[in-house]
Amino acid sequence: MTPADVLLVGGAGVVAGAVNAIAGGGTLVSFPALLAAGLSPVTANITSSVGLLAGYVGGTVGYRRELEGQGGRVVGLLVASVIGGLVGALLLLATPGNGFRAVVPYLVLLSCLLLAVQPWLARTLEAHGVAGPHPGWEVRVAVGVGAVYGSYFGAGLGVILLAVLGLLVSDHLQRLNALKGALALVINLVGVLVFVVTGHVAWLAAAVLAVGAVVGATVGVRLARRLSPQVVRLGVVLAGVGVAGTLLVHG
Repeated sequence: MTPADVLLVGGAGVVAGAVNAIAGGGTLVSFPALLAAGLSPVTANITSSVGLLAGYVGGTVGYRRELEGQGGRVVGLLVASVIGGLVGALLLLATPGNGFRAVVPYLVLLSCLLLAVQPWLARTLEAHGVAGPHPGWEVRVAVGVGAVYGSYFGAGLGVILLAVLGLLVSDHLQRLNALKGALALVINLVGVLVFVVTGHVAWLAAAVLAVGAVVGATVGVRLARRLSPQVVRLGVVLAGVGVAGTLLVHG
């Protein structure tokens, strides 16, 4: 990597870490930067997952206050996250996935729509006994499906997870955002473990990206705490629409 590549990838890591902590979609910043640094598409995707893992760790640590009392939720959704993350990583390594990638923008857009109407829909579901404080089987299935996508190509994973949690788990949006971050950490960790074994990682680029992602995640959590739930929701929806639009144009 040239000094210019280091600056490009490190800066992308800062932005991606902050975006992932607040909303999700940081891969759309890191992935193009790694391509510009000369990595092949598959290596760039894998290296992005490895490098951004540090940002997810930083975001989860930064959100530890909001995660208090949610250990049971994390444990309850752990199996779905691990299995989905493993399937997604193996899918990326085994298939070109053109058909799967074609539906990704529409999946993200659907998640944006669900998140936009989440307050109304969540009240309706809770009134009918569907949504509650404890994740049920439907949350596990949805998180598992999201984990497959997130480990395969992570852009928009945060939007998908927050939409699912906002609809089916009754709690404050900031606490659900913290839970989203913890689940995204687990999903990406599983994928990274698979990718490390295969040797498809550009380690120098991953290290530079990781340093930037930690800085960005720390800043992102502090910013997210200062925002109202309505602003956070709007930010996530706009980020998701941007993710989907980018994937439709360049996918």
